[in-house]
Amino acid sequence: MHKEKQMTDKKNIVFLYGGKADEHSISCISTAGVLNALDTEKFNAIPVGITREGEWIIGSEDPRAWSLDEAQQSGSMPQVRASETSRRVVIDPAGGHEGFFALQTDGSLQSLGYIDAVFPVLHGPYGEDGTVQGLLEMMGIPYVGCGVLASSACMDKHYTKELLRQAGIGVAEGFSIDARKASERDGAWLRARVVEEKLSYPLFVKPSRAGSSFGVTRVDWVTDAAEQEQLLQAAVEEAASHDWRVLIEQGVNGREIECAVLAPRSGDEPRTSWPGEVVIDSANTTEFYDFDSKYMDSEASHVEVPADLLPELLVKVQDVAARAFTAVDGAGLSRVDTFVTAEGDVLVNEINTLPGFTPISMYSKAWEASGLPYSELITQLIEGVL
Repeated sequence: MHKEKQMTDKKNIVFLYGGKADEHSISCISTAGVLNALDTEKFNAIPVGITREGEWIIGSEDPRAWSLDEAQQSGSMPQVRASETSRRVVIDPAGGHEGFFALQTDGSLQSLGYIDAVFPVLHGPYGEDGTVQGLLEMMGIPYVGCGVLASSACMDKHYTKELLRQAGIGVAEGFSIDARKASERDGAWLRARVVEEKLSYPLFVKPSRAGSSFGVTRVDWVTDAAEQEQLLQAAVEEAASHDWRVLIEQGVNGREIECAVLAPRSGDEPRTSWPGEVVIDSANTTEFYDFDSKYMDSEASHVEVPADLLPELLVKVQDVAARAFTAVDGAGLSRVDTFVTAEGDVLVNEINTLPGFTPISMYSKAWEASGLPYSELITQLIEGVL
Protein backbone atom coordinates (compact mmCIF):
# COMPACT_ATOMS: atom_id res chain seq x y z
CA MET A 1 0.00 0.00 0.00
CA HIS A 2 3.03 2.27 0.33
CA LYS A 3 4.26 1.73 -3.21
CA GLU A 4 2.06 4.41 -4.72
CA LYS A 5 3.66 7.27 -2.82
CA GLN A 6 3.25 10.67 -4.38
CA MET A 7 6.42 12.38 -5.52
CA THR A 8 5.55 15.37 -3.32
CA ASP A 9 5.64 13.27 -0.14
CA LYS A 10 8.53 13.65 2.24
CA LYS A 11 11.05 10.87 1.84
CA ASN A 12 11.30 8.29 4.63
CA ILE A 13 14.95 7.93 5.64
CA VAL A 14 16.14 5.32 8.13
CA PHE A 15 19.10 6.55 10.17
CA LEU A 16 21.15 3.69 11.61
CA TYR A 17 23.27 4.53 14.63
CA GLY A 18 25.10 2.99 17.59
CA GLY A 19 26.39 -0.43 16.60
CA LYS A 20 28.71 -3.10 18.00
CA ALA A 21 31.98 -1.25 17.33
CA ASP A 22 34.16 0.65 19.79
CA GLU A 23 32.93 3.84 18.11
CA HIS A 24 29.35 3.18 19.25
CA SER A 25 29.06 6.41 21.26
CA ILE A 26 30.64 8.56 18.55
CA SER A 27 28.01 7.23 16.15
CA CYS A 28 25.32 8.31 18.64
CA ILE A 29 26.69 11.85 18.79
CA SER A 30 27.13 12.03 15.00
CA THR A 31 23.49 10.99 14.62
CA ALA A 32 22.34 13.67 17.05
CA GLY A 33 24.06 16.28 14.91
CA VAL A 34 22.63 14.91 11.66
CA LEU A 35 19.04 14.63 12.92
CA ASN A 36 19.08 18.11 14.45
CA ALA A 37 20.30 19.59 11.16
CA LEU A 38 18.04 17.51 8.89
CA ASP A 39 15.71 19.34 6.53
CA THR A 40 12.40 18.07 7.92
CA GLU A 41 10.49 19.70 5.06
CA LYS A 42 12.07 17.15 2.73
CA PHE A 43 12.79 14.14 4.91
CA ASN A 44 11.01 12.10 7.57
CA ALA A 45 13.60 10.62 9.91
CA ILE A 46 13.18 7.06 11.21
CA PRO A 47 15.99 6.54 13.78
CA VAL A 48 16.91 2.89 14.24
CA GLY A 49 19.43 2.28 17.01
CA ILE A 50 21.75 -0.71 17.27
CA THR A 51 22.81 -1.72 20.78
CA ARG A 52 26.34 -2.78 21.62
CA GLU A 53 25.05 -6.36 21.61
CA GLY A 54 23.75 -5.96 18.05
CA GLU A 55 20.00 -5.63 18.71
CA TRP A 56 18.23 -3.28 16.28
CA ILE A 57 15.56 -1.20 18.04
CA ILE A 58 13.22 1.73 17.50
CA GLY A 59 11.55 3.97 20.07
CA SER A 60 14.41 4.10 22.59
CA GLU A 61 15.99 7.32 23.90
CA ASP A 62 15.74 10.12 21.31
CA PRO A 63 19.24 10.63 19.86
CA ARG A 64 18.47 14.29 19.15
CA ALA A 65 18.95 14.98 22.87
CA TRP A 66 22.55 13.76 22.91
CA SER A 67 25.46 16.20 22.66
CA LEU A 68 29.23 16.08 22.84
CA ASP A 69 29.28 18.97 25.31
CA GLU A 70 27.12 17.03 27.76
CA ALA A 71 29.24 13.91 27.31
CA GLN A 72 32.44 15.89 27.98
CA GLN A 73 30.97 17.49 31.11
CA SER A 74 29.66 14.22 32.52
CA GLY A 75 32.55 12.07 31.33
CA SER A 76 29.97 9.57 30.09
CA MET A 77 29.26 8.90 26.44
CA PRO A 78 25.74 8.09 25.16
CA GLN A 79 24.74 4.63 24.03
CA VAL A 80 21.75 2.81 22.60
CA ARG A 81 19.84 0.81 25.20
CA ALA A 82 16.63 -1.16 24.93
CA SER A 83 13.85 0.13 27.19
CA GLU A 84 10.19 -0.50 28.00
CA THR A 85 9.19 1.82 25.16
CA SER A 86 11.55 0.41 22.54
CA ARG A 87 10.65 -2.30 20.05
CA ARG A 88 12.91 -4.67 18.23
CA VAL A 89 13.32 -4.01 14.51
CA VAL A 90 12.81 -7.01 12.24
CA ILE A 91 14.14 -6.96 8.68
CA ASP A 92 12.79 -8.94 5.75
CA PRO A 93 15.52 -8.81 3.08
CA ALA A 94 13.03 -9.89 0.42
CA GLY A 95 10.74 -7.00 1.36
CA GLY A 96 12.97 -4.38 -0.20
CA HIS A 97 11.78 -0.85 0.51
CA GLU A 98 9.01 -2.29 2.71
CA GLY A 99 11.23 -4.73 4.57
CA PHE A 100 11.52 -2.87 7.90
CA PHE A 101 9.16 -3.85 10.74
CA ALA A 102 8.76 -3.25 14.46
CA LEU A 103 8.01 -6.29 16.63
CA GLN A 104 4.97 -5.59 18.80
CA THR A 105 4.39 -6.94 22.32
CA ASP A 106 1.74 -9.35 20.99
CA GLY A 107 4.25 -10.81 18.52
CA SER A 108 2.80 -9.09 15.45
CA LEU A 109 4.86 -7.01 13.03
CA GLN A 110 4.13 -3.36 12.28
CA SER A 111 5.57 -1.93 9.07
CA LEU A 112 7.85 1.07 9.37
CA GLY A 113 6.50 2.16 5.99
CA TYR A 114 8.08 2.56 2.60
CA ILE A 115 11.78 3.29 3.19
CA ASP A 116 13.19 5.53 0.46
CA ALA A 117 16.81 5.34 1.63
CA VAL A 118 19.04 4.50 4.56
CA PHE A 119 21.73 6.72 6.09
CA PRO A 120 24.11 4.47 8.04
CA VAL A 121 25.62 6.90 10.56
CA LEU A 122 27.80 4.06 11.80
CA HIS A 123 31.51 4.14 12.53
CA GLY A 124 33.84 1.16 12.62
CA PRO A 125 33.20 -2.58 12.24
CA TYR A 126 29.66 -3.88 11.72
CA GLY A 127 28.55 -0.66 10.07
CA GLU A 128 31.30 1.15 8.20
CA ASP A 129 32.97 -2.03 6.95
CA GLY A 130 30.61 -3.21 4.19
CA THR A 131 28.44 -5.49 6.35
CA VAL A 132 25.40 -3.19 6.53
CA GLN A 133 26.06 -2.03 2.98
CA GLY A 134 25.84 -5.63 1.76
CA LEU A 135 22.52 -6.13 3.53
CA LEU A 136 21.09 -2.98 1.94
CA GLU A 137 22.40 -4.03 -1.48
CA MET A 138 20.51 -7.32 -1.15
CA MET A 139 17.35 -5.45 -0.19
CA GLY A 140 17.72 -3.04 -3.10
CA ILE A 141 17.47 0.01 -0.84
CA PRO A 142 19.61 3.06 -1.69
CA TYR A 143 21.98 4.18 1.03
CA VAL A 144 24.33 7.06 1.73
CA GLY A 145 28.05 6.44 1.54
CA CYS A 146 30.57 4.06 0.06
CA GLY A 147 29.64 0.65 -1.31
CA VAL A 148 30.69 -2.78 -0.10
CA LEU A 149 34.18 -2.82 -1.64
CA ALA A 150 35.30 0.65 -0.55
CA SER A 151 33.73 0.25 2.89
CA SER A 152 35.41 -3.08 3.60
CA ALA A 153 38.77 -2.15 2.06
CA CYS A 154 39.02 1.19 3.86
CA MET A 155 38.00 -0.36 7.18
CA ASP A 156 41.11 -2.52 6.91
CA LYS A 157 44.18 -0.25 6.92
CA HIS A 158 46.32 -3.09 5.55
CA TYR A 159 44.25 -3.40 2.37
CA THR A 160 43.77 0.35 2.07
CA LYS A 161 47.53 0.72 1.80
CA GLU A 162 47.79 -2.10 -0.73
CA LEU A 163 45.21 -0.42 -3.00
CA LEU A 164 46.87 2.97 -2.64
CA ARG A 165 50.32 1.60 -3.39
CA GLN A 166 48.96 0.00 -6.58
CA ALA A 167 47.57 3.40 -7.57
CA GLY A 168 50.96 5.03 -7.04
CA ILE A 169 49.87 6.96 -3.95
CA GLY A 170 52.40 7.29 -1.14
CA VAL A 171 51.76 5.70 2.30
CA ALA A 172 53.82 5.27 5.47
CA GLU A 173 56.37 2.44 5.49
CA GLY A 174 55.52 -0.57 7.64
CA PHE A 175 54.33 -4.16 7.79
CA SER A 176 51.38 -6.19 9.08
CA ILE A 177 51.38 -9.16 11.43
CA ASP A 178 48.90 -11.87 12.40
CA ALA A 179 48.53 -11.54 16.18
CA ARG A 180 46.77 -14.90 16.35
CA LYS A 181 50.23 -16.43 15.92
CA ALA A 182 52.21 -16.43 19.16
CA SER A 183 55.46 -16.20 17.19
CA GLU A 184 54.43 -12.85 15.73
CA ARG A 185 53.61 -11.41 19.16
CA ASP A 186 57.06 -12.25 20.50
CA GLY A 187 59.10 -9.17 21.39
CA ALA A 188 62.41 -10.48 20.07
CA TRP A 189 60.79 -11.47 16.76
CA LEU A 190 59.14 -8.05 16.47
CA ARG A 191 62.37 -6.16 17.13
CA ALA A 192 64.21 -8.25 14.54
CA ARG A 193 61.43 -7.69 12.00
CA VAL A 194 61.61 -3.92 12.51
CA VAL A 195 65.34 -4.07 11.77
CA GLU A 196 64.75 -6.31 8.75
CA GLU A 197 62.18 -3.86 7.35
CA LYS A 198 64.65 -0.98 7.96
CA LEU A 199 62.07 1.05 9.87
CA SER A 200 62.99 4.01 12.05
CA TYR A 201 61.54 4.88 15.44
CA PRO A 202 59.14 6.13 16.61
CA LEU A 203 56.79 3.40 15.43
CA PHE A 204 53.02 3.37 15.63
CA VAL A 205 51.39 0.03 16.38
CA LYS A 206 47.69 -0.08 15.55
CA PRO A 207 44.84 -2.50 14.88
CA SER A 208 44.12 -2.80 11.18
CA ARG A 209 40.34 -2.65 11.55
CA ALA A 210 39.47 -0.11 14.23
CA GLY A 211 38.84 3.63 14.33
CA SER A 212 39.04 6.71 16.56
CA SER A 213 42.63 5.76 17.52
CA PHE A 214 41.47 2.79 19.61
CA GLY A 215 44.34 0.45 20.40
CA VAL A 216 47.06 2.69 18.95
CA THR A 217 50.42 2.90 20.74
CA ARG A 218 53.49 4.96 19.96
CA VAL A 219 56.75 3.07 20.50
CA ASP A 220 59.94 5.12 20.84
CA TRP A 221 63.50 3.85 20.50
CA VAL A 222 65.31 2.80 23.67
CA THR A 223 68.90 1.62 23.99
CA ASP A 224 68.15 -1.53 25.98
CA ALA A 225 67.16 -4.36 23.62
CA ALA A 226 65.08 -6.22 26.22
CA GLU A 227 63.12 -3.09 27.06
CA GLN A 228 62.56 -2.41 23.36
CA GLU A 229 61.17 -5.91 22.94
CA GLN A 230 58.84 -5.44 25.90
CA LEU A 231 57.54 -2.15 24.49
CA LEU A 232 56.85 -3.68 21.09
CA GLN A 233 55.17 -6.74 22.57
CA ALA A 234 52.96 -4.65 24.86
CA ALA A 235 51.92 -2.41 21.96
CA VAL A 236 51.00 -5.43 19.83
CA GLU A 237 48.99 -6.93 22.70
CA GLU A 238 47.05 -3.66 23.04
CA ALA A 239 46.30 -3.50 19.32
CA ALA A 240 45.42 -7.20 19.23
CA SER A 241 42.69 -6.63 21.82
CA HIS A 242 40.84 -4.84 19.01
CA ASP A 243 41.87 -6.85 15.94
CA TRP A 244 44.07 -9.85 15.15
CA ARG A 245 45.63 -8.06 12.18
CA VAL A 246 48.08 -5.45 13.50
CA LEU A 247 50.04 -2.80 11.62
CA ILE A 248 53.49 -1.63 12.65
CA GLU A 249 54.29 1.61 10.87
CA GLN A 250 57.18 4.02 10.83
CA GLY A 251 56.23 7.40 12.24
CA VAL A 252 56.11 10.11 9.60
CA ASN A 253 57.71 13.44 10.39
CA GLY A 254 54.94 15.55 8.96
CA ARG A 255 51.75 17.43 9.70
CA GLU A 256 48.45 15.59 9.78
CA ILE A 257 46.21 17.22 7.17
CA GLU A 258 42.68 15.98 6.49
CA CYS A 259 40.58 16.53 3.37
CA ALA A 260 36.83 15.95 2.98
CA VAL A 261 35.68 14.32 -0.25
CA LEU A 262 32.12 14.42 -1.56
CA ALA A 263 30.46 12.61 -4.48
CA PRO A 264 26.73 12.33 -3.65
CA ARG A 265 25.51 10.83 -6.93
CA SER A 266 26.77 7.71 -8.63
CA GLY A 267 29.33 8.64 -11.25
CA ASP A 268 30.03 12.08 -9.80
CA GLU A 269 33.57 13.36 -9.99
CA PRO A 270 34.81 13.67 -6.39
CA ARG A 271 34.76 17.19 -4.96
CA THR A 272 37.28 18.12 -2.29
CA SER A 273 37.02 20.63 0.53
CA TRP A 274 39.73 22.91 1.76
CA PRO A 275 42.14 20.64 3.66
CA GLY A 276 42.08 21.13 7.42
CA GLU A 277 44.37 20.48 10.35
CA VAL A 278 43.69 19.48 13.93
CA VAL A 279 45.96 21.68 16.02
CA ILE A 280 46.91 20.29 19.43
CA ASP A 281 46.48 22.93 22.17
CA SER A 282 46.66 21.21 25.53
CA ALA A 283 50.05 20.67 27.16
CA ASN A 284 48.52 17.63 28.84
CA THR A 285 47.59 15.95 25.56
CA THR A 286 49.21 12.57 24.94
CA GLU A 287 51.96 12.09 22.39
CA PHE A 288 49.46 11.65 19.57
CA TYR A 289 45.89 12.57 18.74
CA ASP A 290 44.07 9.81 20.63
CA PHE A 291 40.41 9.16 21.50
CA ASP A 292 40.35 11.45 24.54
CA SER A 293 42.03 14.26 22.60
CA LYS A 294 39.44 13.92 19.85
CA TYR A 295 36.29 13.65 21.90
CA MET A 296 36.63 14.01 25.67
CA ASP A 297 38.97 16.99 26.17
CA SER A 298 37.47 20.17 24.68
CA GLU A 299 40.69 22.07 25.38
CA ALA A 300 43.02 19.55 23.78
CA SER A 301 42.74 20.77 20.19
CA HIS A 302 41.00 22.91 17.63
CA VAL A 303 40.37 22.64 13.89
CA GLU A 304 41.86 25.03 11.34
CA VAL A 305 40.37 25.11 7.83
CA PRO A 306 42.08 25.76 5.52
CA ALA A 307 45.26 24.43 7.05
CA ASP A 308 48.16 26.86 7.26
CA LEU A 309 49.97 25.54 4.19
CA LEU A 310 51.24 27.07 0.98
CA PRO A 311 48.49 27.25 -1.69
CA GLU A 312 50.27 24.74 -3.90
CA LEU A 313 50.41 22.23 -1.02
CA LEU A 314 46.69 22.66 -0.30
CA VAL A 315 45.98 21.86 -3.95
CA LYS A 316 48.33 18.86 -3.80
CA VAL A 317 46.50 17.46 -0.75
CA GLN A 318 43.17 17.90 -2.59
CA ASP A 319 44.53 16.08 -5.63
CA VAL A 320 45.89 13.18 -3.56
CA ALA A 321 42.59 12.93 -1.62
CA ALA A 322 40.53 12.76 -4.82
CA ARG A 323 42.88 10.16 -6.34
CA ALA A 324 42.77 8.05 -3.18
CA PHE A 325 38.96 8.21 -3.08
CA THR A 326 38.82 7.05 -6.70
CA ALA A 327 41.43 4.32 -6.15
CA VAL A 328 39.28 2.60 -3.51
CA ASP A 329 36.06 3.04 -5.52
CA GLY A 330 34.69 5.62 -3.09
CA ALA A 331 31.14 6.95 -3.25
CA GLY A 332 29.13 9.49 -1.29
CA LEU A 333 31.64 10.76 1.23
CA SER A 334 34.99 10.08 2.84
CA ARG A 335 37.63 11.92 4.82
CA VAL A 336 41.14 11.29 3.56
CA ASP A 337 43.79 11.73 6.26
CA THR A 338 47.28 12.58 5.04
CA PHE A 339 50.76 13.44 6.26
CA VAL A 340 52.43 16.44 4.65
CA THR A 341 56.20 16.39 5.12
CA ALA A 342 58.60 19.34 5.24
CA GLU A 343 59.78 18.32 1.76
CA GLY A 344 56.26 18.72 0.39
CA ASP A 345 55.41 15.02 0.05
CA VAL A 346 51.82 13.98 0.72
CA LEU A 347 51.28 10.48 2.14
CA VAL A 348 47.85 8.99 2.83
CA ASN A 349 47.43 7.71 6.38
CA GLU A 350 43.89 6.35 6.09
CA ILE A 351 40.49 6.83 4.47
CA ASN A 352 37.40 7.12 6.66
CA THR A 353 34.31 6.22 4.64
CA LEU A 354 31.94 7.46 7.36
CA PRO A 355 33.97 10.01 9.32
CA GLY A 356 32.82 11.72 12.49
CA PHE A 357 29.75 13.67 11.41
CA THR A 358 28.93 16.08 14.22
CA PRO A 359 28.63 19.81 13.40
CA ILE A 360 32.14 20.34 14.81
CA SER A 361 33.77 17.29 13.19
CA MET A 362 36.51 17.90 10.65
CA TYR A 363 34.39 16.61 7.76
CA SER A 364 31.50 19.01 8.29
CA LYS A 365 33.71 21.94 9.34
CA ALA A 366 35.86 21.50 6.23
CA TRP A 367 32.81 21.73 3.99
CA GLU A 368 31.41 24.63 5.99
CA ALA A 369 34.67 26.52 5.39
CA SER A 370 34.45 25.56 1.72
CA GLY A 371 30.98 27.09 1.35
CA LEU A 372 28.74 24.10 1.96
CA PRO A 373 26.72 24.39 5.21
CA TYR A 374 26.12 21.32 7.41
CA SER A 375 22.38 21.03 6.71
CA GLU A 376 22.86 21.37 2.95
CA LEU A 377 25.68 18.80 3.06
CA ILE A 378 23.29 16.29 4.64
CA THR A 379 20.60 17.11 2.04
CA GLN A 380 23.00 16.61 -0.85
CA LEU A 381 24.15 13.25 0.49
CA ILE A 382 20.59 11.96 0.85
CA GLU A 383 19.24 13.38 -2.40
CA GLY A 384 22.23 11.93 -4.21
CA VAL A 385 20.98 8.36 -3.65
CA LEU A 386 17.24 8.92 -4.20
